[in-house]
Amino acid sequence: QVQLVESGGGSVQAGGSLKLSCAASGYTYRRYVMPWFRQAPGKEREWVAAIDSEGKTSYLDSVKGRFTISLDNAKNTLYLQMDSLKPEDTAMYYCAYAPYSGSWKQLVDYWGQGTQVTVSS
Repeated sequence: QVQLVESGGGSVQAGGSLKLSCAASGYTYRRYVMPWFRQAPGKEREWVAAIDSEGKTSYLDSVKGRFTISLDNAKNTLYLQMDSLKPEDTAMYYCAYAPYSGSWKQLVDYWGQGTQVTVSS
């Protein structure tokens, strides 16, 4: 059973930074993808960034150059460093876990409880 626990959310002014963490345990897939998603009020959940078990990263266009995803395998912890934050980044952020696949976004089967990020202008 995979368990994911996020932390690090909070309130910050536009232009500020936050670093989210996701403590993971119980990995079940030899190859996997660990993404961050977010969901703002009244909007659909969207994928923000992802890293796979080989260290390959990918980002939503709107966060490229501002957000950095990383995975510390020794600590079993996923991170999302968010810089130059904008009010439109305000959302609940979730880490997740999926088997490695070209269609991993449809295969996410474990989610964290979420951590709130609020960016004021």
